Amino acid sequence: MTTPVSALAETLGLPQDVPIPYGRAIAKIPAATLEALPPRPGARLILVSAINPTTAGEGKTTTSIGLADGLRRRGRRVMLCLREPSLGPVFGRKGGATGGGKARVQPSDEINLHFTGDMHAVSSAHNLLAALIDNHLHFGKSPDIDRSRIAWRRVVDLNDRALREIEIGRGAKNGPVRPDGFDITVASEVMAILCLARNLGDLRRRLGDILVGHGTDGAPVAAKALEADGAMTALLRRALDPNLVATDEGTPAFVHGGPFANIAHGCNSLIATTGALKLADYVVTEAGFGADLGAQKFLDIKCQVGGIAPSAAVIVATVRALKMHGGAARDDLVREDVAALERGFGNLARHVGNMRRYGLPVVIAINRFTADTNREIGALKQAAQALGAVAVLADPFGRGGEGCVDLADAVVAAAAPGPVSLAHPYPAEAGLAEKVRAIACNIYGAAGIEVGAEAAWRFAEIEAMGLGHLPICIAKTQYSFSADPSKLGAPTGHVLPVRDAVLARGAGFVVVMTG
Repeated sequence: MTTPVSALAETLGLPQDVPIPYGRAIAKIPAATLEALPPRPGARLILVSAINPTTAGEGKTTTSIGLADGLRRRGRRVMLCLREPSLGPVFGRKGGATGGGKARVQPSDEINLHFTGDMHAVSSAHNLLAALIDNHLHFGKSPDIDRSRIAWRRVVDLNDRALREIEIGRGAKNGPVRPDGFDITVASEVMAILCLARNLGDLRRRLGDILVGHGTDGAPVAAKALEADGAMTALLRRALDPNLVATDEGTPAFVHGGPFANIAHGCNSLIATTGALKLADYVVTEAGFGADLGAQKFLDIKCQVGGIAPSAAVIVATVRALKMHGGAARDDLVREDVAALERGFGNLARHVGNMRRYGLPVVIAINRFTADTNREIGALKQAAQALGAVAVLADPFGRGGEGCVDLADAVVAAAAPGPVSLAHPYPAEAGLAEKVRAIACNIYGAAGIEVGAEAAWRFAEIEAMGLGHLPICIAKTQYSFSADPSKLGAPTGHVLPVRDAVLARGAGFVVVMTG
């Protein structure tokens, strides 16, 4: 069931002329309007993350939606903040990203498809810069770009394998011929910038800082040197405004931005999150993949940029994923296996410990699946008790907000009265390799790191540019604490292989490639 925009505006206390309608149940709220709102004293941000998942996922989005609905059923003024789906996963194995069962954001079909056109705007802005680079080369403009060191590829919002590595410029007057390729739109630095920008001016500054390559003299060349920042900002002006929709139960939700949690930080937009904290007493948001990737990047990148911090963390755990981490075969996870479940508890324990290391109160949400048995759920609750953590059974898929009121009560009881003072794993002034080592050893349980020659060269180049202070964004498998997806559970003693690094100067972080 969809909720009219007019009702959502009334719920949030916004004048009826503020939302920009995109049909009956979708609207954009101007970013400038949200920026101008006064702070809301006592507002609490709740971060939802998860253990390392199975390939099907553990229902983190569904649990986030159910928790928001559960808080609303308890009379709390609440907003939900989620990422927008990408067409690649929507038409692939993963499917949509609007929740499931009785815990969904609506209208699901519209959100999962073209929605308000934000993905298209990001694709257009990204590919405009790519076209300007080749136009710059064609006409031999200044600065003279070294075509062998161009760092900007193209994007498409589909899983089109044939376009990953291509050659462009063939045919008369279409040169220069050079290798290129297409990434998926949500992996674009433009998407990361959109989700970290504080306002329109900050968006333009960040777009202008994008590193497109190096000149023939070795000096870095930014997008603003090609005068691309103004045109790119024009294409993204409306996309910067958060999208307002609602859950099945009428809980207001900002669904805005969609950076991947591997190559980027994997969170919804900063504008949406900070805006929601001015409109609600409880804001529920999620971070992509397991807590070792999504939550870590949320806390060390988004929170640092935005000057925000959660009041509590929710770790979504499932019986089936813990059995997998305990050695059960992936095609046998529906069979009761308490022994495998108990062997997999180490994965949950490490995630809980990591969130506590940051200083966050933790609640474990046991997302129930139909194959789970009472013995298995009882064993999981006992394991949580041994960790000194509160574990609550939740059934957002089957019962919606009603199935998450106990989880909502536990979150309210556990949450700090305001933002937590986060304890980050590394200081900003540490070298890039030392930052990677801090994450690998303190979050992943590694014994150390092995920096390859290419990565070492990249680190040195970035630090020589005076950008070694930037946070790191590690790209690795989401299925393991290590860089090897077959190492399940809570591996220790492994070495994290660091093979390359990419400077995302506009977004404001360094992407570190592992595995």
